[in-house]
Amino acid sequence: MKLYSYPPPSKWPAICQRPFADNTDIQSSVQKIIDDVKLNGDTALKKYASKFDGAKVETLSVNAEELNKAENLLNKDLKKSIHQAKKNIEKFHAAQKEPVKKIETMPGVVCWRKSVGIEKIGIYIPGGSAPLFSTVLMLAVPAQIAGCGEIILCTPPDKSGNIHPAILYAAKICGIKNIYKAGGAQAIAAMAYGTETIPRVYKIFGPGNQYVTMAKQLLQQTVAIDMPAGPSEVLVIADDTAVPAFVAADLLSQAEHGPDSQVMLISTDKKMIQNIMTEIKIQSTTLPRKTIADAALKNSKCILVKNLDEAIAFSNVYAPEHLILACRHAKNMADRITSAGSVFIGNYSPESAGDYASGTNHTLPTNGWASAYSGVSLDSFMKKITFQKLSRKGLKNISSTVMAMAEAEQLQAHKNAIAIRLKK
Repeated sequence: MKLYSYPPPSKWPAICQRPFADNTDIQSSVQKIIDDVKLNGDTALKKYASKFDGAKVETLSVNAEELNKAENLLNKDLKKSIHQAKKNIEKFHAAQKEPVKKIETMPGVVCWRKSVGIEKIGIYIPGGSAPLFSTVLMLAVPAQIAGCGEIILCTPPDKSGNIHPAILYAAKICGIKNIYKAGGAQAIAAMAYGTETIPRVYKIFGPGNQYVTMAKQLLQQTVAIDMPAGPSEVLVIADDTAVPAFVAADLLSQAEHGPDSQVMLISTDKKMIQNIMTEIKIQSTTLPRKTIADAALKNSKCILVKNLDEAIAFSNVYAPEHLILACRHAKNMADRITSAGSVFIGNYSPESAGDYASGTNHTLPTNGWASAYSGVSLDSFMKKITFQKLSRKGLKNISSTVMAMAEAEQLQAHKNAIAIRLKK
């Protein structure tokens, strides 16, 4: 990790830059896959399953027998953990429901807003080096609470043509029945356009590699997506009260996601930074994904700042996906955060808790998008429809205002729509 000592605010934007990747070749490759799936449907999906996953897929749909078999392949403790995580996620997202509030803006004019679940949504679940069954819970649970009519799930098969049993089990307990063996950019294209087997959806959710991300970006004119996304990231603010072993574990837990993940450490204490670096070396030696973590750490940075005020200001400029406050007055600091996907307060709030089971959603904006975007929530699966009802009295009360404004904008038909009613 590269160390920056007391950089002035003028240097912060440059330090906050994420690693740049030239995606020109990826964009071209993904566009060809999208066009192929649009034209050839299931045939293209099976071809790419063979090419990219090494799997011979005869039937794209997962059947009931496969779902039931998956349950028997998991140990009791893991199934218990999945159920506990599901319960917490349900509790947190169910609390986000809003009652309909009717507001009388003036006598006889009543307005309200109603939340309606998106009828058809698609969930993409990575299944390669890390089968993210936790993401099934993060997306399917709020989708069910929102009342989405049709939920389909796409995830890549292994070389035997099977889907990881934990993904299938999580889908089963969330009530998802439409599960398909399709991964990568081709799965995103299938959900965007529809194939003989996979239905077209209105909005696509879920993380993925750079090919999946590129496909979602290219298809935004065809289908809605959850949010812009890039490689995963974490920023930790640590003062002299932080526990070096804890912070090192948090940084490594993010670094092991992928070689393009970014890890940031801000501290007011140079000795703390040194102690954390020592801990990272010790802990990384036992990680199965050490090579991946080491590659991520090469692109990562440590920033030594004068005080916590400066640390907060830097963090708000960086706008991290995950922010951990390992500080003395972490709760007070949290109130001053204006740009972050999800915040973890204090030494006993590791990012892993939010990734799996605390209840908050782990599908979050990356690459600085937390400055403008929220993470996935119940609202992500809903449309907000506004309503208004005017009585005769209400129309009369508002008529002069509307007609004056319409006339000023030279929209005579708008004015007439009011005037013709007044004549009646």
